[in-house]
Amino acid sequence: MRGFSAPLRAANLARPKQIVLPMPTAPEKTPLLQMEGVYKHFGPTQALKNVSFEVPPGSVTALIGENGAGKSTLMKVLAGALAADSGNMRLDNRAYEPRGPQDARAAGVAMIYQELNLAPDLTVEDNIMLGVEQRRFGMVRHRRQREQARQALARLDRADISLDARVGWLSVGAQQLVEIARALVLDVKLIVFDEPTSSLTRHDALRLFEVIRNLQSGGMGVVYISHFLEEVREICDRYVVLRDGEVAGAGGMRGVSEAEIVSLMVGRDVADLFPSIAHTPGETLLAIENVSGRTIPQRVDLELRRGEILGISGLVGAGRTELLRTLFGLAPISAGVVRLHGRAIKPKVCRMIRAGVGMVSEDRKTEGLAQDRSIADNMTYSRLAPYARWGWLSLGKREKAVLRWMQRMQIKAAGAGQAVSSLSGGNQQKVAVARLLHQEADVYLLDEPTRGIDVGAKSEIYRLMGELAAQGKSVIFVSSYLPELLAVCDRVSVMARGEVCETRAAADWTEEEIMLRAVRAAELS
Repeated sequence: MRGFSAPLRAANLARPKQIVLPMPTAPEKTPLLQMEGVYKHFGPTQALKNVSFEVPPGSVTALIGENGAGKSTLMKVLAGALAADSGNMRLDNRAYEPRGPQDARAAGVAMIYQELNLAPDLTVEDNIMLGVEQRRFGMVRHRRQREQARQALARLDRADISLDARVGWLSVGAQQLVEIARALVLDVKLIVFDEPTSSLTRHDALRLFEVIRNLQSGGMGVVYISHFLEEVREICDRYVVLRDGEVAGAGGMRGVSEAEIVSLMVGRDVADLFPSIAHTPGETLLAIENVSGRTIPQRVDLELRRGEILGISGLVGAGRTELLRTLFGLAPISAGVVRLHGRAIKPKVCRMIRAGVGMVSEDRKTEGLAQDRSIADNMTYSRLAPYARWGWLSLGKREKAVLRWMQRMQIKAAGAGQAVSSLSGGNQQKVAVARLLHQEADVYLLDEPTRGIDVGAKSEIYRLMGELAAQGKSVIFVSSYLPELLAVCDRVSVMARGEVCETRAAADWTEEEIMLRAVRAAELS
């Protein structure tokens, strides 16, 4: 097998502006992980093509790419969940051929997935030791097992997490640390983090970064997958970009700009991640007057103007999602009035859809889309009238319309009949938004619409919101990512403990002011 001393090279693709930056010139070490010439097909689809990837010991390597670029497939090959069609792998300078995830874990490779793999009804100790229980003569050695679990948490500087607490009672950040501790009891050499901060507060994310740096300083190799490029620059020292299943570029984080990384990801120059589309807010379209739910929201007063993008910010649990669900009729109103086009309306889902209100849920898998149904079904379920006559549905007419929407939204799929569950996250999100466009909604309630999707898809969502506002449509945009709120919205409201504590023009806020306002309001409530 050939060595990995030379820098990774970009695939020889005939595409514009391909950038290949040199690897760092620091003294070479034998890589902890070496993957060379990895190929993987799924039927006619080539998911990985001649991919070479390495992780030095004591490094944090970013694996970057759009949804569908091959990141998940490559990591599943590494974790033993998939077998490569061809290629070689070495771990700690030894041949590495896992026959399954258990083999990979035993060899020292751990995956921390975006969707945590924990048993919520078991204790912290039980979760950490699950599958590696300390036994003697068939009996669990509780004292020794408890000490191992305690040591694993101590390595993460979180000895404060009770071993007897049920995991389901912990915060998402603490649950993630339990997952990492479970990897540490196996004496892992390499940990892969897949979108680890997508559901974390900024505070929890910073604590996670401290943990990763401690693991790195101990000589462990880390692979970090994230769509947040500012995080990648903060925590990673190397990067590898995949595009269409091939390595598009690799190098050290120092000296590379965000624009260069994005260009590698999408295969073209991206001049502006936040497209600016001129629009002018007009009269009030949706008025929320002293609205309360059963618990949250509480006494919310807001106005959404025609042709406006209104951002909602706040800490986790502030009531942002609950407000949108209440407005759409998914949760009951206990007090207050909602007015649409100047008329009071009692929110019920069917009533709100008929009135021209649409919602994209933050929970794309279980609420936002019917995963086992086709693109066509998901896109048209809320408005079938154009294709129905005398009680019969014209499937051919519907498919033609869906294909037009797929082309407009640049949805990558084999056809309108493809199951939504088989699409990448970014394409699933485009289907969810296309449903609202097809519905011909006037008010768009978008709850974390860019979470877990790649930079290119995010930019398209931003552009689409601007186009909607220019057409006189109105958008309420809930996001935990402050840069996009400030760049895309006309006004931003901050929520805390179920209440809107302040609303300003986006230009009058800074990220620091939003966070300070949210924290202070939460403390005073």
